[in-house]
Amino acid sequence: MVDPGETGDERPYVDRPVADLAAAGELAARAARRLRLGEPRLLRRGMNAIFAVDDLVIRVGRPTAPASASLELAERLTASGLRVTRPACDDVIEVAGLSATVWERVKPSGEPIDWHVVGEMVGRVHDLPRTLVPDDYPMPSPASFPWWDFDALLAETASALDDDSRAGLATAIDRWPDWRAFDEEVVCHGDVHPGNVIMAADGPVLIDWDLLCLAPRGWDHAPMMTWAERWGGPPGRYEALADGYGWSARDDRAAEAFAELRLVAATLMRVKAAMAVGSGDVDGPDPRPEAQRRLRYWRGEGDAPAWRAQ
Repeated sequence: MVDPGETGDERPYVDRPVADLAAAGELAARAARRLRLGEPRLLRRGMNAIFAVDDLVIRVGRPTAPASASLELAERLTASGLRVTRPACDDVIEVAGLSATVWERVKPSGEPIDWHVVGEMVGRVHDLPRTLVPDDYPMPSPASFPWWDFDALLAETASALDDDSRAGLATAIDRWPDWRAFDEEVVCHGDVHPGNVIMAADGPVLIDWDLLCLAPRGWDHAPMMTWAERWGGPPGRYEALADGYGWSARDDRAAEAFAELRLVAATLMRVKAAMAVGSGDVDGPDPRPEAQRRLRYWRGEGDAPAWRAQ
């Protein structure tokens, strides 16, 4: 049995959001000027701030390792036959802990994602030797991810949880006391879901490798296992992924634990974000309605609506 504390680095490549969007924008503009590109415009903001400029994308984030390692990882993944976004240049621009890298922009075809092909790709990821990953690119155990520290998150969000939602969340956590006891480890993408797949004209592209980790193969199955049920996705998507992969994680204890506990983590992180509204730390959509939407599920409400990824 693997002790997660003894494998890989302790933190994923990115585990903190970009807090200062203005600083991120300034860095993206600086990168664009260096490469004689146009004016960047913000596409989206999550753990990274993503800017579009011409036919390229500028990613600005706070990595825990040299940003150059992400460029090398992409080239190695491409060489291994995986369809990923590729760096447009070798330049890394760094200011005050922020790093900017420039990438080719994948044009969506508008067609539905081919989840069978995605499953095949995930299978190839799991077959990768650990030595393919650059030495300076983190491969932690997901047990070290801060958003999976449920005791700490429950304590931080205690004042925002009613008795019924707290009980529902605690029951789910208690159902899987041994989720950290990994019997196997493979190289995992870490976050396989529709937001991290682009369907291009010649097939799906797997993007955002920030949560690359060493974990059981069910870790990469878990997000899609609840996609239709809890996130309102079309039915059959996970089944297509599993068919392409050649194995279904349904009834696999580790994967079922990961699937439910991802929902716990997603809820508590949204509640935590909602609590920050009063402090003025939120820039973007108000997270409070979605936090309440998710808590309805843990209260056991029969008509609890599907969640929204925001």
